[in-house]
Amino acid sequence: MSGLQIGPHTITLPIAQAALSGYSDGPMRRIARRFGARYALAEVLIDRFVIEAQSESWVRQHLRIADDDHPIGGQLMGTNPAQFQFAATRLVQAGFDVIDINFGCPVKSAIGGCRGGYHLGQPEAALEIVARVREVVPAAIPVTVKMRRGIDDTEISRERCFRILEGAFDRGVAAVTLHGRTVEQKYVGESRWSFLREAKTQFPQKMILGSGDLYTAEDGIRMLRETGVDGLSMARGAIGNPWIFQQLERLLEGTPTHQAPRLQEQREVIRTHMSLSVEQHGSAVAAVKMRKHLVKYAKMHPQHPTVRNAFAVAKSLLEIEAVISQFYTQDLPGRWPGHDEGLTCEAE
Repeated sequence: MSGLQIGPHTITLPIAQAALSGYSDGPMRRIARRFGARYALAEVLIDRFVIEAQSESWVRQHLRIADDDHPIGGQLMGTNPAQFQFAATRLVQAGFDVIDINFGCPVKSAIGGCRGGYHLGQPEAALEIVARVREVVPAAIPVTVKMRRGIDDTEISRERCFRILEGAFDRGVAAVTLHGRTVEQKYVGESRWSFLREAKTQFPQKMILGSGDLYTAEDGIRMLRETGVDGLSMARGAIGNPWIFQQLERLLEGTPTHQAPRLQEQREVIRTHMSLSVEQHGSAVAAVKMRKHLVKYAKMHPQHPTVRNAFAVAKSLLEIEAVISQFYTQDLPGRWPGHDEGLTCEAE
């Protein structure tokens, strides 16, 4: 399996750490990279906030990029094409290597604000945004798009999706990440991989990454084989499981995957993640942010429901450390999570 070529960036492992609202901050991305992720995207940002935000804490949280966090994509979501331009310019100035446009977010606040997946219902406006961003972003910096297969299952939604795909590539987009669910589905029901195969067949020379229902490394290999997409965008399946990138790399190389990490290894990764979070966000904010990650890490513990519930009620770093000391001291075997465990977060 060859890697990805996104503009000047050669991604030797064809797998991206997806933009995950509330999750894919600097600490999560840097942990993922330590386990093999060569490319990652930051949390989606609303264009207006990028333009207007001035506080040091906001800049530190969203625009400060560590030296070991490249190449990195900055994902934008918004309504007004002109605002997209200003926001894209600020992301370029902050050091993002790729500018990604979100036409896929299905949450109520995004759709109600005429953002994200809303644009799949108005191809002309979506393509104006693409053109305006590509116009203002320097030629050496790739522009990419994240989208779903349409608003709903109607034929007109399908036609609009393909019109946006074709138009985005015509306007210079370097790659498109395509999710197999509709906006109407949100995060419920099966992701239609056959649509990914259809899109790749129609645009065989273009870079298309697949997304949706990638919860295990084996899911990733199956998507590559069944759809022919060029790469994978790992989203919810990577929350609390950075080992998934290592597993995928082994499977792509044809080498056996290893056993699930033992508890002491899990403990060290969790503590490293916490340390990076404190470094970026400060102790109080890190405690809140880490709790969301920790209930996902817990799915790899043999006593996962009990550990998950303990993390869920921990209110401070001290309480989090107490849970770690209670449940991660013995060096017991870990477990790989199943498809239905802790995957209900609306993060993509």
